[in-house]
Amino acid sequence: MMSVLVRSIYGERLIMLTCEICGEELVLEEDMKTHLLLSHLENEMSCPLCSLSGVSYDELNFHMDTAHPSSPTGANRKLKQIRDLSRHSERETAPSHSSGDSCYMTKGGVSPETYLYGTIAQQSSDVAGTSPVVGEGLLTARTAPITPPAVTTKTTRTSQSSEQVRHCGDGTATSRIISEHSKAPKAKQKRLSSPRKEKQFPCPMCSQVYNNCFMLQEHVELHLQEQNITEGAALGASSSASIPPSSHNLSVSPSSDLKLARQLQEAEDQRRREHEAKQEAVEFKKLQKQFGLDGSGGYRRQMEQTMEKAVSRGLMAPSDFHNSRADMMEALATGVDDGRTRTQGMLGALSEFYQREARDCVHVWLSAETDHFCSSEGDKGWGCGYRNFQMLLSSLHRMETFADCLPEKAVPSIPRVQSLIEGAWRVGLDPQGASHFNQRLQGTRAWVGATEIYSVLTSLGVRATIIDFHQPTGPADTHPRLFEWVKQYFSMSASRGTRLPPRLIQTSQPPLYLQHQGHSRTIVGVEQKRNGSLCLLVLDPGCSPAEARKLLSRDSAATAVRRIRKFPNNLKHKQYQVVAAKGTLSPEEKRICILNSRTLIVERIP
Repeated sequence: MMSVLVRSIYGERLIMLTCEICGEELVLEEDMKTHLLLSHLENEMSCPLCSLSGVSYDELNFHMDTAHPSSPTGANRKLKQIRDLSRHSERETAPSHSSGDSCYMTKGGVSPETYLYGTIAQQSSDVAGTSPVVGEGLLTARTAPITPPAVTTKTTRTSQSSEQVRHCGDGTATSRIISEHSKAPKAKQKRLSSPRKEKQFPCPMCSQVYNNCFMLQEHVELHLQEQNITEGAALGASSSASIPPSSHNLSVSPSSDLKLARQLQEAEDQRRREHEAKQEAVEFKKLQKQFGLDGSGGYRRQMEQTMEKAVSRGLMAPSDFHNSRADMMEALATGVDDGRTRTQGMLGALSEFYQREARDCVHVWLSAETDHFCSSEGDKGWGCGYRNFQMLLSSLHRMETFADCLPEKAVPSIPRVQSLIEGAWRVGLDPQGASHFNQRLQGTRAWVGATEIYSVLTSLGVRATIIDFHQPTGPADTHPRLFEWVKQYFSMSASRGTRLPPRLIQTSQPPLYLQHQGHSRTIVGVEQKRNGSLCLLVLDPGCSPAEARKLLSRDSAATAVRRIRKFPNNLKHKQYQVVAAKGTLSPEEKRICILNSRTLIVERIP
């Protein structure tokens, strides 16, 4: 906005104000302000240097600072005038009144003369680069003395102190008053042209500071793009389960969300794996304790603990404890069973019973003479496999066929049987089973099964075979094929040369070792009823010596036989294995069996 000094036809001074944006001339300053506000500020802004239009003032200001930082002076001046007017349009303004040769100046407004002199002085300074030189009126006013005018006060709402309202004469103003009038527009122009202190926007990811939020957003997006590229390259190499806290990020990209989800999933998987590992360790320890592999001691330690408990409860005298312990140590040193759990004459008693009673049986086949061995305090809960092996050995010792293989006629103790099994592993039999027990049975309470019995028999030179009834073959999970196979085993040698076998057949076949999940027993015979059904005669190591001896008495024999009878509905485990001794092995056959035992081959039925 420019000011031009003209004189009217009446000799009075008039001020013509020219709009530098559109060139329109107006007399009063208030009219010029209204013109600028209505014609330029409230309309949409447009860039004077390019085709950008339809934007607000703040957007135009941001555009000029970024797109035209070194624009021509005229364009910057126009934009500065628009900026100054926009910033001070809301301030309180007081209109300038002209009455004769007098003028009034208050805060927020200036008189036309003062605005005129200040504008001309500023333009002269801009052009010449020197001190402003103004017209005759101003020079006269600087030298002419003037009486100070009367002063009144006016208090505004936004001002912190009262300002004076000065009345000036047309030709009698003093130098001080004129100087104030000339300095006032300069101070206002300096205030309007100085840059406003804008809000600072620091980057949360580096030390850069911006004055505009849009530029800050573009800068942060560049940071995030670089971070996403780095994270994508390192994502396939490794990922951390722990998620470091990040409280400075303004936004999260989709790749960061994916990485966070993967990290959370990996952390959850890691916790689940750790929990499963702990559960497996607990279950493994339970299994070790159940199967006697927890290092709690073997037969000897369990026997001592049992006697110590009896002494503490008052059931055994200390002297008896020491005597029993000495006898146990002597028996263990010899390697022979002490015979305290042994019951002899079981098959003879069964033969007498079937000759007297059980007329409902068409045929009865019995094995060779076999002694019954039951569990004792030293092997209770885990020694069934060893006790069944003792039963089988007690029968083999009575047969001439196995005399060369078993020169010792004494039945070994449980620790001695464990030593025999370890010896079979050392010669190469059943390496998988040996690794399962870590090559060691002595001093443990480890359970043994059909494969260990096969290994020790083979190492002794006995031809043994394993028959695996791996699934039920009858209704209600029964095993009729198992019963048929046992009948054929016992009746095979007894039926030779005879057309009709007698009702009771005492065979020369050794008993059968019967294994199922969690327990093992010994089969010593089979019954065939009139309706064709079969019933096995089974000796159980869990039966106490007192119960086993009932078979030897004629009064209690019937009750004892009912206990050893097992019908198809009594054997309903999912799987059964039978170990049969069928002769002796030559040294070459024994060597072949040892080589083949690396992968045990069993006969599966069905």
